[in-house]
Amino acid sequence: MDDYRTRAKRLPVPISTSINPSQSPHHLFSSFLLLNLTMVKAVVLGAAGGIGQPLALLLKTNPLVTELGLYDIVNTPGVAADLSHIATPAKVEGYLPPDDGLAKTLKGADVVIIPAGVPRKPGMTRDDLFKINAGIVHDLAVGIAATAPEAFVLVISNPVNSTVPIVAEVFKRRGKFNPKRLFGVTTLDVVRASTFVAEVNSDLSKSPEIVVPVVGGHSGVTIVPLLSQSSHPLPASSGTETLQALTKRIQFGGDEVVKAKDGTGSATLSMAYAGAEFAIKVIKALAGEKGLVAPSYVHLDADKEGGAVVKKEIGKELDYFSTNVQIGPNGVEKILPLGNLTDYEKQLIAAAVPELTASIEKGAAFQRTPTAKV
Repeated sequence: MDDYRTRAKRLPVPISTSINPSQSPHHLFSSFLLLNLTMVKAVVLGAAGGIGQPLALLLKTNPLVTELGLYDIVNTPGVAADLSHIATPAKVEGYLPPDDGLAKTLKGADVVIIPAGVPRKPGMTRDDLFKINAGIVHDLAVGIAATAPEAFVLVISNPVNSTVPIVAEVFKRRGKFNPKRLFGVTTLDVVRASTFVAEVNSDLSKSPEIVVPVVGGHSGVTIVPLLSQSSHPLPASSGTETLQALTKRIQFGGDEVVKAKDGTGSATLSMAYAGAEFAIKVIKALAGEKGLVAPSYVHLDADKEGGAVVKKEIGKELDYFSTNVQIGPNGVEKILPLGNLTDYEKQLIAAAVPELTASIEKGAAFQRTPTAKV
């Protein structure tokens, strides 16, 4: 099988080799591809949806992606045809369920991104989402385990706290589980934190530079922004009320979007941006770039030593937790510690743990229900 390890041997020079800035955009893409001959196939499952389409667009425009496979239950061939006209290296193919469309999409995949499922609507909790999205994610995971078990799997479908364990259990049942290759995408929480901290500091121009670690999970109180570790501190005049309000806004930023869209959708564009940002870091790691660190909701056995430290920090034997991880060509290389926490942040983590525990158990138990398709 021509997997990523074989393809990586085609990398003749470092990807950091400079490119003449006077070159045209199209020439830039061509030169970048010549420098980085690692062939990477990215797959989006749920590619015709509100997250899937802009996510697929962002992946198509990145020169590191040379193949792009798209799958959904409707409209995928049209989305693929549309994207295929963009003058970037990636060859795009779109499939529907008939005639083994899922298997055809996944064949040769290096990175599989799952935004499939229904969006959250006003009044809908992530538990409500679970009832619908759990089955969708489960069936897609079965397909991945059968066709592309070595691929990196990036789960966007909510509720991430539960859907990631669902994927893990599917792989475990088939003897294919590698915790280093499974990621829950929590990047949007970090993106929001950067933006909101910049707003509090009255300088949005700084938002791309701001880094705020966000740990825990990916819903409500399980989202724990470590604002004490922000690269850009809050204004000196900020008090407890500002800190608490900012924390709550980061935790419930999704509700803000759902309300603003007035029943027509949830956070799709910002999620697509965040999903692409994380996916490209994973793809860069495949291409050999070193020292890449990103937040992700991972199985803590992906790095037993680092995972043990995080378990000690949170005071609970959880299987999954979101924290910064170092990513390499084989997936998770290191799970990084939470670091120094304030008393307030310790309280937030203590509040997150019970909900995380329940969500993880719900996701894992889904595989054991008699009605679940296997």
